[in-house]
Amino acid sequence: MNKWADYYTKKAKDQNWLARSVFKLQEIDKKTKLIRTAANVLDLGCYPGSWSQYSLKKVGKKGRVTGIDILEPDRLNSENFYFIKADVLKLDPEQLKQKIGIQDVVLSDMAPKTTGIVITDVARSLELAYKALEIALSILRSGGNFLCKVFEGSGFEQFKKEVSLSFKKTRLIRPVSTRKKSREVFVVGIYKKD
Repeated sequence: MNKWADYYTKKAKDQNWLARSVFKLQEIDKKTKLIRTAANVLDLGCYPGSWSQYSLKKVGKKGRVTGIDILEPDRLNSENFYFIKADVLKLDPEQLKQKIGIQDVVLSDMAPKTTGIVITDVARSLELAYKALEIALSILRSGGNFLCKVFEGSGFEQFKKEVSLSFKKTRLIRPVSTRKKSREVFVVGIYKKD
């Protein structure tokens, strides 16, 4: 049996979600109203696709979701889903903005391949988080929202501070479906400042 299989894995399968991580986004969205109908959403590190799948349901037919990852979600079919195969760390935010336009929401559930060495894992997580923030600040409209997963540890407080400088409200959320041993927490930036 898969050691990661649990209540949320089964629930995701039963409800036809692509991964259990959907419940984290669902909970955060309920608390913060990140994603609205007809919005343009950018999902960084979108594989296996549950966050894009959830976003597509929220934005409806008038919205659009762009997913970026090195792996393409293979079971995500929607005419308003646009996939870009790329390493997010190598993306040029300005070129991306020219390609997909201004966005209403930027999501990042990116995580590094973990080593088990806390200091290394936290540093790699922060590298991804800062890249997500750089992209968000370039591509989000004024008043847009940002959600980013990051591992708690050295440098985390500074990252949270950087987010709070660019958004009117900042929240930290550790969703109920997060595994007990996980160091992950989600930083939410609400209403990007001009």
